[in-house]
Amino acid sequence: MDREKLFDVIKAIAKEIEAEKELLTDLDNAIGDGDHGINMARGFKAVLEKLPNLAEKDCGAVLKGVGMALVSNVGGASGPLYGTFFMKAGDALKGKMEINAADFLASFSSAVAGVKMRGKATEGEKTMLDALCPAERAMEEAVEGGKSLKEAVSAAADAARKGSESTKDIIATKGRASYLGERSLGHRDPGAVSSSLILLAIANTL
Repeated sequence: MDREKLFDVIKAIAKEIEAEKELLTDLDNAIGDGDHGINMARGFKAVLEKLPNLAEKDCGAVLKGVGMALVSNVGGASGPLYGTFFMKAGDALKGKMEINAADFLASFSSAVAGVKMRGKATEGEKTMLDALCPAERAMEEAVEGGKSLKEAVSAAADAARKGSESTKDIIATKGRASYLGERSLGHRDPGAVSSSLILLAIANTL
């Protein structure tokens, strides 16, 4: 994936989030503040506005720029978490003008580790990590098996979708949803769903 394709990927993510913002907001209405879709759409709109300023940057710098835009424009917990995700991904790709499957995996793993650290959370707590952690494992298995970048991301996207679905069966122990206790059962986590949508957009673009 070269820089031009990376820009296509970022635009596709923004389009997917905008298309699904009402779904994300409805999910958040059930167990959160009801603003996840609105906040994410606003954040990625700001990302699109910033892209022209990143045109001559390497892949790492582009992703760091995306992360900074999200931190500045996405409210609630999602801004710092998604901002960290993209900035850590960018750190792992510093200086690179093209991204292969191994690069992408290293970048993704760094991003997931950043989210764990920033959110002080782990898999199984009804958060975005319930989509990201299965995605990371699926991507690692694919890359180690010699699969292409496209195949690895497709596997990750499928694992993330299944992970986001599984959050219906988890009692929330982190964030505002944790206040609901057992009443959070039966609802998908909005962050897990938005994470799976992001991976879906990447896979479809590749």
